[in-house]
Amino acid sequence: MSTHDTSKQHIARFEPVIAVTMGDPMGIGPEVVAKALCDPAILRLAKFVVYGQNQPLVDAADRAGMQPFWFRIAKENIPATRGVAAEPVVIDYGHEDSLPQTHAPSRVGGLLSKAFVEDAIADALRPIGDARRVDAVVTAPISKESWSVAGFKWPGHTELFAARCKATRHTMLFESPRLRVALATAHVPLMDIRNMLTIGRVFDPIDLGYNYCRQLGIEKPKIAVCGLNPHAGENGLFGDEEERVIAPAIEIARRNGIDVRGPFPGDTIFIDAAAGKWDLVVAMYHDQGLIPVKLLGFDRAVNTTIGLSIVRTSPDHGTAFNISGKNTASPNSMKAAIELAVKLAHAKFAQAAHAKDDPKDHAMKDQAAKDAALDALGFEDTEAE
Repeated sequence: MSTHDTSKQHIARFEPVIAVTMGDPMGIGPEVVAKALCDPAILRLAKFVVYGQNQPLVDAADRAGMQPFWFRIAKENIPATRGVAAEPVVIDYGHEDSLPQTHAPSRVGGLLSKAFVEDAIADALRPIGDARRVDAVVTAPISKESWSVAGFKWPGHTELFAARCKATRHTMLFESPRLRVALATAHVPLMDIRNMLTIGRVFDPIDLGYNYCRQLGIEKPKIAVCGLNPHAGENGLFGDEEERVIAPAIEIARRNGIDVRGPFPGDTIFIDAAAGKWDLVVAMYHDQGLIPVKLLGFDRAVNTTIGLSIVRTSPDHGTAFNISGKNTASPNSMKAAIELAVKLAHAKFAQAAHAKDDPKDHAMKDQAAKDAALDALGFEDTEAE
């Protein structure tokens, strides 16, 4: 049997282990996690390890009329995740007595939800073959306010994952049934965006988004890039960022073989994208990209961080403290996040298997091509540290 055939069989046998973090205990995280994992179609996709607290999950299951269907393990007695049975495993962090009585941001919620995520990231970063390694992390929503009052200054999951993975480049991307959108900037004040945009910040979501689309099986992704200003600047009449920053980034990407066009006015490009003309839209700031995504696919939209060494996805909604504990939260976005995490874990595993068969270092070749394109255009990316 050839090495290639052996690799194909190995890929076919791969069963990912997916970490699911419970999010803020006082939000809807416990409810959407419990509801999503009770779906037999979801359970067939992978093995699951939930990082959270058993009692909020049990309470959520009771309110939904479900019997707890998972295996509980106290955090201080964690076994090898690869040795778990097929049913979901909940790593129970305890401390239920310390939870507040109201569904609102809290210091305890911040401390616990941060611990869930940190441990899941650590297990995802374990080397291949480590018994506790997980193949992807799906994060239920945290409260940024809870993290802040607990003393953590991270703007959100995305920045924490990037730091722990030591990612030199990363991008927030949103996947939904009708739109796929990557962001050049994310959790920053609107007034700061103009000074933060560099050629590199615009090029990265184009380049990383192109590679992401290829992972999903899109052979030749078509990418559209938004302008920053009204009417994409109207030839400099409403601002020069389109000519000074965005157009050069697009040109670099095109010289690297990426089919990318723009900059287009942000108020119209999503119409064509929703109709299927574009595989990816790169937006310049958070709300420019997120308003159309949530408008057209709120219940199935997924947030993923691309450019990391690990797979991370999340439902595209927040803690929703106002409906927490009422059994009214939909698990659909969480299910979609799990489905995407499984798909990306399989793609990453297959990519690693193929790379093992091919000794060429594609990463070095790609970076050399990008550097050459920058030099040819005479641009120096001066993005601040």
